[in-house]
Amino acid sequence: MELGLGMGMGLGDPPADYGSIAAVGLFVALICVCIVIGHLLEESRWMNESITALIIGLGTGGVILMVSSWKHSRILVFSEDLFFIYLLPPIIFNAGFQVKKKQFFRNFMTITLFGAVGTLISFSVISLGSLGLISRLNIGSLDLGDYLALGAIFSATDSVCTLQVLNQDETPFLYSLVFGEGVVNDATSVVLFNAMQNFDLANFSSVKFLQFIGNFLYLFATSTFLGVAAGLLSAYIIKKLYFGRHSTDREVSIMMLMAYLSYMLAELLDLSGILTVFFCGIVMSHYTWHNVTESSRVTTKHAFATLSFIAETFLFLYVGMDALDMEKWKIVGETFSPMKSIALSSTILFLVLVARAAFVFPLSFLANLTKKTEEGKISIKQQVIIWWAGLMRGAVSIALAYNKFTRSGHTQLPSNAIMITSTITVVLFSTMVFGLLTKPLIRLLIPARHLNRESSALSDPPSPKSFLDPLILNGSDVDPEIGVGIRRPTSLRLLLASPTRSVHHYWRKFDNAFMRPVFGGRGFVPFVPGSPTERSVPLLQGNEN
Repeated sequence: MELGLGMGMGLGDPPADYGSIAAVGLFVALICVCIVIGHLLEESRWMNESITALIIGLGTGGVILMVSSWKHSRILVFSEDLFFIYLLPPIIFNAGFQVKKKQFFRNFMTITLFGAVGTLISFSVISLGSLGLISRLNIGSLDLGDYLALGAIFSATDSVCTLQVLNQDETPFLYSLVFGEGVVNDATSVVLFNAMQNFDLANFSSVKFLQFIGNFLYLFATSTFLGVAAGLLSAYIIKKLYFGRHSTDREVSIMMLMAYLSYMLAELLDLSGILTVFFCGIVMSHYTWHNVTESSRVTTKHAFATLSFIAETFLFLYVGMDALDMEKWKIVGETFSPMKSIALSSTILFLVLVARAAFVFPLSFLANLTKKTEEGKISIKQQVIIWWAGLMRGAVSIALAYNKFTRSGHTQLPSNAIMITSTITVVLFSTMVFGLLTKPLIRLLIPARHLNRESSALSDPPSPKSFLDPLILNGSDVDPEIGVGIRRPTSLRLLLASPTRSVHHYWRKFDNAFMRPVFGGRGFVPFVPGSPTERSVPLLQGNEN
């Protein structure tokens, strides 16, 4: 989509290209419409704002094509740069900034198991299935690299839509698992896709495979480290300089810019910007957010959420309108029969369903073996919801498909064109059908009374007013996060029997003793006129999770 503005203007020239103004104005108007309709459908058990935006995008694209006599479809072209550089970062950052941290890290090993190992299993199943099934459809000259690319493209779940269909307050356990897995999954899928693009399939060996695994672990670790470092650097700068004494605008600006800078640095260094900006959001919410003034806390919390919301809505409108790009549909219609297109899309959907089940249920079984209590285990009903909620495919899949099968958004090869149209079909079907049925499925498998019970049992306990509460009470350690005594493990067996509580307890002691005095956080910022104080924290305790 061309959004360039005219720069060489004379005094009597128009202010900008009218096509660009019309395109931007149209999207702004449609976002307003989506907000209004989303508000009216807030209580709907079927619809959500992402599906609403997708439908409105499809309808608007159809109207534009008809008005232009089917000539101006290029205004609907999907841009990888727009998606990866401008739309995705605020969405992923806000998810990390708002995530319930205790719930996320309590399930971190399971999330990593699903997001990394599960994606590799899904990639293998889809790649092998494509090689065995799609190759029989005779859609053109696809090589082994194309089938492996399909595995990476359709292994990427839609973590953006997950934010819409699952509620963090109603189902915190499911939300942390599905969304956390989605973030790691997206990062893993992009890494796999790039690796397949640069992998020499002719000289494949076990050594190169082990090298690939090592490179993946290195990328995961360095991306996470960069995000944590950016978050800590922003916390230290704001803690030491106290921007709020003179201007709260500078506090808010430095938080936004450093978060975005972490993403861009990761992309420049060929790391995973998704992982980097996600962990940067987590660290900023834990340290930096408590170092700014009270007014900046309110501003940043709502500003990040607003930017994320607008980016999500714009993204689904964009995908809906791009689905009606006529260039590729005409090539497919002139070369292949409708039944062949339907067969290809159906085969991909079948492989997505099978690949998702191939790792959710076995890995859930393995994860349950490490849990000592029934409360921490993933029930079969929860496994079904995790399987279903992860079936949606979104803009990441479309962006990767455009990268593989087009050049600057264009292609004249029928085999490439049908892969793009099939990807669009799968994304639209999975988002609208699976997305529409997710909420009713949750209500069916987990009735309202159980939702309330899960929310109260698994929600993060309220934070104390000060870390200076007594740390020793009757010979037992007191966890400052929950305010109750925790008996220190007296043996390795006891430590293994309750690892989550013990590890979290020792992290809190390390955090209070070493991290917060240096990088700030609740309770560690000295009183300075105009700087944050402990008295203002309870107003927004929801962010310290």
